[in-house]
Amino acid sequence: MIAKTPEPPYYAVIFTSVRTDGDHGYAEMADKMMELAKNQSGFLGVESAREQIGITVSYWTDLESIQKWRDNLEHQVARRKGKEWWYQQFTTRIAKVERDYSFEKSPA
Repeated sequence: MIAKTPEPPYYAVIFTSVRTDGDHGYAEMADKMMELAKNQSGFLGVESAREQIGITVSYWTDLESIQKWRDNLEHQVARRKGKEWWYQQFTTRIAKVERDYSFEKSPA
């Protein structure tokens, strides 16, 4: 599902990853982190896709909200487990969204 975001500016955190083999509790933790993020101040939405690489983009009102999410203790545990168990490689990028363009086809 495409996230519904407000008029720019806002921020995008782009997390690109290559997973290791096996689940090792990943799916459960991913669901938990999604619910936790949704309750964080400044969270606007998220989009995610996975094939050979995974890309998750979360949207935030400001840099302070992103920092608070990064500092969240449960999120820190998940990141540590990610390095130990779930990811072969990952990159996190933070970008300011200055413009967005949307299209949605009306139901027939």
